[in-house]
Formats: sequence, structure tokens, C-alpha cells
Amino acid sequence: MSSHFPDLRIINAEKSEFNEDQAACGKLCIRRCELETEENQEWLMLCPEEFLTGHYWALFDGHGGPAAAILAANTLHSCLRRQLEAVVEGMLAPQPPMHLSGCCVCSSDPQFVEEKGIRAEDLVIGALENAFQECDEVIGRELQASGQVGGCTALVAVVLQGKLYVANAGDSRAILVRRDEIRPLSFEFTPETERQRIQQLAFVYPELLAGEFTRLEFPRRLKGDDLGQKVLFRDHHMSGWSYKRVEQSDLKYPLIHGQGRQARLLGTLAVSRGFGDHHLRVLDTDIHLKPFLLSTPQVTVLDVDQLALQEEDVVVMATDGLWDVLSNEQVARLVRSFLPGNREDPHRFSELARILIHSTQGTDDGAPGEVSYDDISVFVIPLHGQG
Repeated sequence: MSSHFPDLRIINAEKSEFNEDQAACGKLCIRRCELETEENQEWLMLCPEEFLTGHYWALFDGHGGPAAAILAANTLHSCLRRQLEAVVEGMLAPQPPMHLSGCCVCSSDPQFVEEKGIRAEDLVIGALENAFQECDEVIGRELQASGQVGGCTALVAVVLQGKLYVANAGDSRAILVRRDEIRPLSFEFTPETERQRIQQLAFVYPELLAGEFTRLEFPRRLKGDDLGQKVLFRDHHMSGWSYKRVEQSDLKYPLIHGQGRQARLLGTLAVSRGFGDHHLRVLDTDIHLKPFLLSTPQVTVLDVDQLALQEEDVVVMATDGLWDVLSNEQVARLVRSFLPGNREDPHRFSELARILIHSTQGTDDGAPGEVSYDDISVFVIPLHGQG
């Protein structure tokens, strides 16, 4: 993967002593077939059409130190390339074959694949999901070997075969901004948004809480005076609310406590997906957080070839520090006010990223009185010409 991408650079707010935000971008080169001999390798260098090429952008927001984010920035693209090379022949076929070797054990195999609705983009989604899993395993081994700790979220965008894939594990965000449209391309994973999944895990495996936490959610932390009273609550199977009589066990610390930016998993983490944290424990306990964390991303697919793209159509990717202060609409307003008047500036997308970060400092289009004290990293990706 090439690390040079002339129109884009990462912008960081430099709010922390150690930069826990990391980024990577470049060109993905995926071999179309297995090459075993040195002669084939030399021939391939002269015939780049034997590569399937795409582009890759990634943001990693670290916590507990920069180690996991640095490892992710140096590792994930390699994991993704390997996973894509494992399925590339299926991606290039008119329909992904049942057997990649080309043999046909059952004459109805194509029909079974068609009935499942399996398309080439599903192989890319699977490659992203497998790459995230592989990267998390690599980070776990590397952190243990080096005696380091920490974790990070991951937000990745890949343009391949005329489609944009956005894979998110954490609370960073990507949006598509067009002249007359704002389209969310990711979903934030926090203890609040994944409450039911986390509660259900605690229901199935109550030993994970070691008797120290209650999995139930209440509007506030219960007190001794609440004993015997009927109060609002909800459990893993509930999106609505009900009432229950408070028991002694309900007074334990909640599995998920707080709301909004203050919500914490087991009183420790503000995110529920990402890489690392393999040995993170709740303070002064032997309770591990990793069983509650997922490295699995949610993948959104955008068919770029089907959009009548304009020069000002961009994807804005940013870590949560930006979105804590600016809404999607405020970001879109800044994009639309800046790009049309700066078409001749070759660095306009990097400059726009700088403007977005500047707007989180309580000036310009930022919410009145709101300032972000988090590290902020931003990519502004032009989609015109990416199809």
C-alpha cells in the first residue's frame, strides 16, 4: 500500500501530550491471482493491470495511550489487503462462485448463491470484517509482547470497483456531503447505543460481572432509600421501560452508567467497539472489559458509480472530538460555504479539514460556548473521479 496521497493529509488538534489519534491513507493494490515464482513477480511489476486497485483511508482514536492506535495504523491495511486477495477472484466473477477453485460439486450451486443474494460487495464486506478481527488479534499479541496497554476505535473508508465502503468500530463518524444532501455513512457504537447487546451478554454470562454490577438500567443510580419502591427499569430484552420493586442487588453499580458523552461501560470505557484493551480490567477488580467489546465493524456501502457526483461532493471522516461540538448540518454548511469558492486551490480539502477543526474551538460555526478538548482528526475525501 502506498502511503502517499497528495490531496489529503491528516489534521490533528494536538490537545494531548501524547497524540492518541492516528491515521493512514493510500492506494490499495490487490493481486488478482496467486504468484509463486520469482519470474512471475518480476512480470507482474511490468503489468500493473494484474492488480485490482482501490483507495483506503483510516482514523484510529486511541485511549489509554497511543500504542493501539499506532499499531492499527501500521497493520490494518495489510490485513485488509490479505483478506481481499483471498477473495479477489470471486469479486471479479459475474457472480461469486460457490467454489473459488472453479469446480462444481453441485450443478445448482449458482442458484443457491443467487438465492442467498450474495454479491461481489458482500465479499468486500466480509474482507473488512475479517481484517478488523485479524488486526485486533495482532494488536493483542503485540501489546502483550511489549508490555503496553490501551485500545482504539477504527473508522475506515475504501473505494473499490466503483463503490465506497465505510467500516466503523467505535464512536468516530463519516458523512457524505453533497449540494442538496447529507447522508450518514456510519453509526456510533457506545455503551448507550449497544445497551441491549451488552446487557444480554451479562444475562447469558452473569459471571462476567463477578457480582459487582447490576445489568439492569435505571434512570439514575439507585440509593438505599429506593429499596422496596417500584421504579423504572429496563433489561436486555426491552427497548421500552417498565417498573420493578427495588431489591438489594439493584443497588450495585450499573453495567452502563451515565448518559451521552458521560456514559461508561463498567464505569471505565466510553466506547463499546474497537481494537485492543485485551487486558483492561475494572479498577480494583478482576473484571475484564474485553468480553463486552467487539472489534466487528458495521459496514455501509455507497454505489459511487450510481451518483451524479459534483466536484464539491465529499466524505468527511472525523474522530468524535469534532462531532461532540459540530452537528452534521454545521459541518455540511462549512463544506458548502468553502469549496465552491476555492476550486483552484490544490490544497482545498486539507484546508477545509483545518477549518473544521478550528470551528471546534468556540468560534465560527461551532455551537455557542462549546469547545472540544479532545484530539480531533479529520479527512475530507473528494468523491468526484473516484468512480
